[in-house]
Amino acid sequence: MKYLLVSLLLATVPAVMGNSGLHSPSVARGGATPQSKKAKPPAPSPAKVGAILGVDEVAVASAGLNQGPSTWWNIPLDRMSGLQNDIDYLNGMLEEIVKAEDPNILKLYGDLLKLGQSRVANDDGTQLTKMIKIAQSMTAKEMLAVTRVFTHALNLVNIAENHHRFRMIRAEEKLNDDKLIREDSFEGTISKLSTVSKDKIFEQLLKQKVEIVLTAHPTEVNRRTILRKHRAISEALSKLEGSELSSFERAQTKAELKRTIAGIWGSDEIRRKKPDPQMEAEAGIAIIESTLWDAVPAHCRKLDAEVARDLGKKMPPDSIPVKFASWIGGDRDGNPNVTPLVTKEVVLTLRKRAAMLLTKTMKDLYDDLAISRKFSPDMEKLAERVVNSGDQFEKYRRVLGHLKKRLQATVRYCDSELAKLAETGEANPGGVGIVAPDLWDDQDAQPIFEGAELKDAMMTMYNSLVSTGFEEVADGKLKDAIRRFEAFGLTLTPLDIREESDKHTEALNAISKQLGLGSYADWDEDAKVNWLTSELASKRPLFQSSAIGSMNFDAAVLKTLRTFEMASTLGTGATGAYVISQARMASDVLAVMLLQKQFGMTSENGKVMRVVPLFETLTDLENAPMVVNQLFSLPGYTGLVKGRQEIMVGYSDSAKDAGRLAACWAQYTAQEKMAEVASKHNVELTFFHGKGGTVGRGGNPSVYRAVLAHPPNTINGRFRVTEQGEMITQNFGSVEMAERTLDIYTSAVLREAFVDHVEPTKEWRAVMARVSKISCDAYRQMVRNEPAFVPYFRQATPELELGILNIGSRPAKRKPKGGIESLRAIPWTFAWTQTRVHLSAWLGCGEALNVSDEKEKAELRGMYQSWPWFRETIDLIAMVLSKSDKSINENYDTQLVEKSDELLGLGKEIRKRLADVRAGVLTVTGCSDVTEGFQLLASSMKNRNPFVDPVNCIQAEVMKKYRALAAKEEAGKINTKEREEKAVVEDALRVCISGVASGMRNSG
Repeated sequence: MKYLLVSLLLATVPAVMGNSGLHSPSVARGGATPQSKKAKPPAPSPAKVGAILGVDEVAVASAGLNQGPSTWWNIPLDRMSGLQNDIDYLNGMLEEIVKAEDPNILKLYGDLLKLGQSRVANDDGTQLTKMIKIAQSMTAKEMLAVTRVFTHALNLVNIAENHHRFRMIRAEEKLNDDKLIREDSFEGTISKLSTVSKDKIFEQLLKQKVEIVLTAHPTEVNRRTILRKHRAISEALSKLEGSELSSFERAQTKAELKRTIAGIWGSDEIRRKKPDPQMEAEAGIAIIESTLWDAVPAHCRKLDAEVARDLGKKMPPDSIPVKFASWIGGDRDGNPNVTPLVTKEVVLTLRKRAAMLLTKTMKDLYDDLAISRKFSPDMEKLAERVVNSGDQFEKYRRVLGHLKKRLQATVRYCDSELAKLAETGEANPGGVGIVAPDLWDDQDAQPIFEGAELKDAMMTMYNSLVSTGFEEVADGKLKDAIRRFEAFGLTLTPLDIREESDKHTEALNAISKQLGLGSYADWDEDAKVNWLTSELASKRPLFQSSAIGSMNFDAAVLKTLRTFEMASTLGTGATGAYVISQARMASDVLAVMLLQKQFGMTSENGKVMRVVPLFETLTDLENAPMVVNQLFSLPGYTGLVKGRQEIMVGYSDSAKDAGRLAACWAQYTAQEKMAEVASKHNVELTFFHGKGGTVGRGGNPSVYRAVLAHPPNTINGRFRVTEQGEMITQNFGSVEMAERTLDIYTSAVLREAFVDHVEPTKEWRAVMARVSKISCDAYRQMVRNEPAFVPYFRQATPELELGILNIGSRPAKRKPKGGIESLRAIPWTFAWTQTRVHLSAWLGCGEALNVSDEKEKAELRGMYQSWPWFRETIDLIAMVLSKSDKSINENYDTQLVEKSDELLGLGKEIRKRLADVRAGVLTVTGCSDVTEGFQLLASSMKNRNPFVDPVNCIQAEVMKKYRALAAKEEAGKINTKEREEKAVVEDALRVCISGVASGMRNSG
């Protein structure tokens, strides 16, 4: 059992965590590893490598491990003692705890695990049958307990895997002063830009803009309580590696580690109630407070050193390569729980928590800057403005003490406003910013609402220190504070608002009727555009905003208008983009601009939000260039947006609409054409990429390569992207992990600015047009036109049961009575991932890639070899295929699907198409197996499967029991004992879903 865990961890280290982990041996399947331009340092001795990695010297020499990190994956599984100790230790503790509570549960767990291991070693068909029989023989309580063991074991493996990634990175850095370079790092990127002047690289680095947008999309299956304990385990592992611990300290750390694991086993890992948007916002704030607040300055300090060494330059103190924004509490698209007052509460909470963090920062700086001589003239003037201070000679402290008081006043202001919301549902209608005009001279410290006040003060102090000989001091905590402020401001993250275009149409329709203009919704597009542009140019509002409550608008319209009214009160820096989902026409953009104007949100007063259309279906993507051209051609439009436009591309919904291949090509060509339109109109265009965590929702586990493979001239140093759910935890769950992720994003966007993109040829475009149409037709025929598809989907997958997870405040459907078309992309992908068929990531691809004509085969293979974008697209499909399991999927049909030829036949057809897409991928790649080039991932899944397979078997049985008991309950025929059993079965189902998600390392 423990040996299996060791092999599992070793196999997963670089591949499963590709977007924030170590590099894999090759950049592309079958490709060669790009080599550094630097001279290769002498190979360290096997003894030195062995000491660092925890591997015996013989293993190092036999595998040639001292020749570089790319050889480390050859380490025999039983020779990596450092990893083995971590895995054995963590899971050994878990097994001891389980055995003490119930030896029978540990035995059932062990029996199933052995069968899973046997199935991986030599699948003769009997092992799965035996696992299914064991699952069927278990009581509901046994199912729950055994699944809990498997799920916690997988989580512990994931913790050790993450810890090991960074052990390997640290080991790599210790091997030599001129360390062997990871390509997806800043140093690796600089080595690839050896033909570019250092001045140009530095200039590009300073002007590039990367923004990561945290969303509340419900894909993190673990509770925050459990995640905190996971982080504590990781920290304990790091602490135990330290050689400076005394024997007592080491023993105490081990004891605390076991207490933490025992606490996890004793905890209720199930969310008992659905989170509200405020709870989701707290989770986002927790990530900032626990990791990002420290990771951002740490990343910048490392970047400082690398820029100085490699470019001979010094980064400005207020330079931040990556910033953050949020949708949490602002995304109201299909979520009735996000009301105007909820958004206001979230913004006030963000402002309060930012002020609390900055108060501590000012206190730390106060302790650090006890300097009583040599100040710049500007610093003297700033200090003189502070009254009522006891710091007469220590002028930095004089200013910092004042700033601390004002930030404390900001906390009190937010508390007061939050109390009003709690008591009356209303806050200060005037919003923030109504304070005394000169806040420095006021003896009663006033809240800070304008970020420039705090930044200017810190920059004055920084420049004073530098100019008076204290540059080393300036480059310490003060520079960190400036960069934290640049990254997080006065509200931690600017909050985006997202709403459906139909909501704005409904609001303007109600307004036009009130004004006696007729029905806005019935006007054609030209009439709408003409009226909207005319009203935007007018100085008068549509109506007196103060009269909004007396205009007899219905509740839905009033909610939309109140959202704009509320947004106008939030203050500078509190909001970011206003994203219009399901945007289709130019009028959709102009409508939001007019509603902002109605409530006084202008660029002059700093309240205006940039308006971002989101194109997310195949048709909308195809029409997007025409819509953008119409907007940019309108008189005065580019002036209103000041020559800048942001456009969001929807990856998950387009894939659900048209299938993966067609969606990918539509995204590519739409971005190309929109970039051309923007260039023609001299507009600076930024694309906002709405990607999920899974491949089926546009995710890519190798961010660095994915950025480089984007269409030419579509990034240009500007990159905005969503991070959600479990991906936030995986990429930012620890300071070390977050630093690595920030390094990858910084480096990828910098490299992309200088890369020579491969332009698709005319012939390649013709091929893509053909395969995208074929794949789209095949996908839609199955999903839209096959009568048995919806009944099959709902019987064969846990789609209907996902709601019991309580992992998000948003309903699973935009429209409660809608069908598959209204289902959110997350549960759509989540459900197919659970049953190990991953249909959403590949359906339609087999029909497109399986060609009989040898010339077409050669064309596809040539595209794969020569075009990075196409190679990434195919490789991601291959990666998903390597994680699928036909037999496991078939068991769901056997246990759950109605015994009709139509439904069971559809399941067989899906598995046939799964085989077909495998054949198509092999045709294109020229490989003999889909795992070729993904050996590490394939090994990972083979070793994870002994843990996940039993959970899948139990899940199918649990779903069967749950549905039978739910049917009895609905019919009013359930007895007390059965009702109690249903509660246990429901918990078992929740844990099963979490267990599969942990094993797959993603959910939706």
